[in-house]
Amino acid sequence: MSNFQRLVACVALAFVGFAADGKSAPPYAYYHAGNLTAPTPGKTAPGMMLMGGGEWAAPAFHWFVEQAGHGHIVFLRASYADDLQNGFLAEIGGATSVETIVFSDRSAASDPKVLDIVRHADGIFLGGGDQSRYVRFWKGTPLNELLDAHVRAGKPIGGTSAGLAILGAYSYGAMDGGSLKSTVALKHPLGSAVTLVRDFLHLPYLANVITDTHFAARERQGRLIVMIARLAHEEKNPAITGIGVDESSALCIDASGIGRFYTRVNGYAWLIRPMREPDGLTRGPFNFRDIPVTLIGPDSALDLKTFEVSRPVSRFSLNVVDGRFDEAALATLAGVQNLATQPAPKHWALAIHGGAGVIERSDLTPAQDAAYRAALDAALEAGATILRNGGSGLDAVEATLRVLEDDPLFNAGKGAVFTADGRIELDASIMDGSTRKAGAVSGVTRTKNPISLARAVMEHSPHVMLAGSGADQFSREQNLEQVDPSYFRTERRWKELEAWRKDQAAAIDKTHRYGTIGAVALDESGHLAAGTSTGGTTGKRWGRVGDSPIIGAGTYAADGICAVSATGTGEYFIRMSAARQVCDRIAWKGESVQSASDATIASIGGIGGDGGLIAMDGAGHIAYAMNTVGMYRGVVTSDAAASTAIYVDEKILH
Repeated sequence: MSNFQRLVACVALAFVGFAADGKSAPPYAYYHAGNLTAPTPGKTAPGMMLMGGGEWAAPAFHWFVEQAGHGHIVFLRASYADDLQNGFLAEIGGATSVETIVFSDRSAASDPKVLDIVRHADGIFLGGGDQSRYVRFWKGTPLNELLDAHVRAGKPIGGTSAGLAILGAYSYGAMDGGSLKSTVALKHPLGSAVTLVRDFLHLPYLANVITDTHFAARERQGRLIVMIARLAHEEKNPAITGIGVDESSALCIDASGIGRFYTRVNGYAWLIRPMREPDGLTRGPFNFRDIPVTLIGPDSALDLKTFEVSRPVSRFSLNVVDGRFDEAALATLAGVQNLATQPAPKHWALAIHGGAGVIERSDLTPAQDAAYRAALDAALEAGATILRNGGSGLDAVEATLRVLEDDPLFNAGKGAVFTADGRIELDASIMDGSTRKAGAVSGVTRTKNPISLARAVMEHSPHVMLAGSGADQFSREQNLEQVDPSYFRTERRWKELEAWRKDQAAAIDKTHRYGTIGAVALDESGHLAAGTSTGGTTGKRWGRVGDSPIIGAGTYAADGICAVSATGTGEYFIRMSAARQVCDRIAWKGESVQSASDATIASIGGIGGDGGLIAMDGAGHIAYAMNTVGMYRGVVTSDAAASTAIYVDEKILH
């Protein structure tokens, strides 16, 4: 089926199922938005998003859209209408198109038009409602087979509430039309209300898993424990494992089976893995002691291959005696539930650098040391003021870098270095992680703040990069502040050029320490941004361009994954696609932001380059990596005051 034929078929879907008299109900409804025929912009990657219902944790959905290559997202539902789709468009975005199919009859799961939409989906998300309808409408149908095939093809799938409940190898089906309460399950573990579904979806890493939703808010710990016990006994499989996810939270599992957690409240993912059958499983009250529970939070990582949890929030045991939790268990659960349902503080973070290189304590006087730290503090405060007042990460990055561009201490704007022929040519770039839009300029000679010009290119032109006289002309047309080139001149930089002309190698070694500036930010909405600005290298010739204005080399940002700004010998950062490499290591290999940053700098060192970078992941964790003896750097977050560092052995607080 061609793209055009598919579009025609999609539009017709809204009317499918009506009889000639117009009285028959359709077996499904259809909604769509976006460009259905456009190619998928990026590469799809495997992933599973387990959402516990409630409000969306935006960074988790940003991750999901990234795994779908920013392509075509399909929502599958068995109740309601296009409210999920509308919420996605309003809060998340970033996809080429969004489609929703709402099933009202089992026949829809065999309809060729429906199957074609699902077959072409880059990402599939299952909505909430009543999971028994999913089981009745989909299990054993061609749609059921396509959902498994979608995952085998390396594309992401996710679900919230009822949509999460069916993602495990085993499911609570709610087939009796009710919603099983823990008190009932614990009193009657073999009762008819404990309806378990097998052989439905077959997702990687979830072969022994049963999931549950709205976990702490609806006190579902007891019912999940009963279902684990039932399955362990009936399947003769002690490895049956339960994963409960709290409301407004999500566990995102990547291709390597590493699960990372996101939440809008103080929620958790609950790992319950007894590895044995219960003490007693009869028609009477339930008994099960020493049930191990691990709470997974935003700083944790769950390895689904081994079910080991790094940096867990807490580990504890629960006892069920005669069909109820004992007093100790009740006290523990009450404490956790109280925390899990409270709104989480809105988190923001900002990290900056002012160049990496030969920066030793003996090189700076106490006054110079203090001056650099004061400059870093001033830049951090400019960005933090925006972020703590609910502003965007993009605004914070621009404001932060404008402060550093205006400070002659740094090799950007006012303090930029000279080219071989005694000119100053400025480069800058900026990227919005929520939209993947980017702007860059190179060889600018009269714009006071090149980072603002880069943003103007992003927002007010159809291009990504403008260079030389064209960039200068565009700057004037955008009414950005212009200065005479003499504004950028500083005596220190002129002397460095004269030293370079006498002994190029020695001067380059000396001036390398005064490098590029950069910033990365996470705002309260979960959006990432990154920016970089530089004067290049002393004595550069022939219109040389380094990594700073090149998206993917010196700057990169992708919501839910990472934001990066680099500094150093730009040619090597370009060759290694340094900024994008950090993000790819996080997205594709499941590496932490620090390990991804360290590995990227190691790869640059491996081909002879030196420098450093700052990076931030989708949860606001910050990394600094360098293979030099120093890097001007600083950080401030919603949880911690500003902290700065210069020398390689300094610890920065964040």
